[in-house]
Amino acid sequence: MTPITEVEGRRLALSNLEKVLHPATGFTKGELLHYYATTAEVLLPHLRDRPLSFLRYPDGPDGQVFFAKNVPPGTPEWVTTAEVPRSEGPARMVLVQNLPSLVWAANLVTEFHTPQWLIEAPGEADRLVFDLDPGAPASVVECCEVALWLRERLAADGIEAYAKTSGSKGLHLLAALRPTPSGRTTEYAKELAMEAEKALPRLVVHRMTRSLRPGKVFVDWSQNAARKTTATPYTLRARAEPTVSAPVTWAEVEECRSARPLTFLAPDIAPRLRDHGDLLAPLLDPERAGPLP
Repeated sequence: MTPITEVEGRRLALSNLEKVLHPATGFTKGELLHYYATTAEVLLPHLRDRPLSFLRYPDGPDGQVFFAKNVPPGTPEWVTTAEVPRSEGPARMVLVQNLPSLVWAANLVTEFHTPQWLIEAPGEADRLVFDLDPGAPASVVECCEVALWLRERLAADGIEAYAKTSGSKGLHLLAALRPTPSGRTTEYAKELAMEAEKALPRLVVHRMTRSLRPGKVFVDWSQNAARKTTATPYTLRARAEPTVSAPVTWAEVEECRSARPLTFLAPDIAPRLRDHGDLLAPLLDPERAGPLP
């Protein structure tokens, strides 16, 4: 029998709670749901008012992994949805606005991916993002070197950057912006990626071409495009271990000498929140948002 639980007055059927989703540690679906429920206070503000792209892995990372952008079949009527413009025509997508909708979405077993804009102003970016992706044998260590250069370069333009792990191999840099057309934000990000490649030619590449990337960090500027999404802070990733896209301090970035200290699993997050709170909370403060130069 499928367990029924009540979350803030909404009845939810939760399925397959004993299924192992992250085989390297035996992390189950029940543990995944517990993680999201107990992290909701910091996760929800980063999801709110942003149309959600699901990267689903219902049978774990070794099973089928697929993106779903449209409202899934069987979505409860109380889950908020909104029409979102797309080049191929408008689509209806989910907005995770509260704890019941978060638990419902988590029960689908998904990574959470969101755009750099809010539903009230599609295509007007309120965040800038750089996805630093290392090509082997480079690792997050090299990503940290590049992140520190980008942090200083952004600061020179009056933009304050914050870092989080990707939950995979790399690092994400985020900054709050006053609403700016996504096309302009993308142009600016590309300009900085090209500057980084010129300043750090042995470390950085700004083009996605695979043959250019071994041993270097690809500074992916393209995720600022209105149609693109990035892993949301605190989302679990579809990996063998239950890795999290976790905010990190700049001291941790500066001190990084190996990948393991910047690899965070679901059980690591509650202690980090007790120690640091939400390190990305400034992204949610309109007073901290700066204009592009």
